[in-house]
Amino acid sequence: MTTFRRFRPDDVNKFSKCNLDPLTETYELSFYLQYYAKWPSLFQVCEDSEGNIVGYIMGKVESSPDAYKFSEHYLPWHAHITALTVAPEARRQGIGKILVEQLEAAADVHNAWFMDLFVRSSNAKAIAFYKELGYSVFRVVKDYYGEHATDPDKDSEDAFDMRKSMKRDTKGEHVRDDGEKHEVHPEDVW
Repeated sequence: MTTFRRFRPDDVNKFSKCNLDPLTETYELSFYLQYYAKWPSLFQVCEDSEGNIVGYIMGKVESSPDAYKFSEHYLPWHAHITALTVAPEARRQGIGKILVEQLEAAADVHNAWFMDLFVRSSNAKAIAFYKELGYSVFRVVKDYYGEHATDPDKDSEDAFDMRKSMKRDTKGEHVRDDGEKHEVHPEDVW
């Protein structure tokens, strides 16, 4: 049995089952606490019956600064999945789907135009997962994971910026079907 609830600061001591996954980014303590302080309702965990965190999602709502308003890369008010991970032994049970759906519901409450995320272009399982949930590639960010690499020995890798319209985007203005043909550089992404 699992329980879904808001993140609490002491949960970072229970992340090891999730953060040992090689595709999960592990951040400094201050990063987790920043999300807890700024967007507490958008940071959810899934806890097993023994109190272990077996999944979590970190999200935020934001827009590009006004200085970018006239840029072709300007992002209007939207929600963003910063991190989503499920421990290997808890996968294929719908935990990731529930966490994403909870964040999408919060995005609608916050009147976001869309939800977006970045995923490694080689992470076929994650891409298929998000596509099943209605996300599509909006653009390719060239060498994103060279720019943001946590391991300097790894080669750079492109990211897919994937999006899904929220209720506010009734005309689908913030998604596209041919996103893999639209390439940008990391400095173009706010």
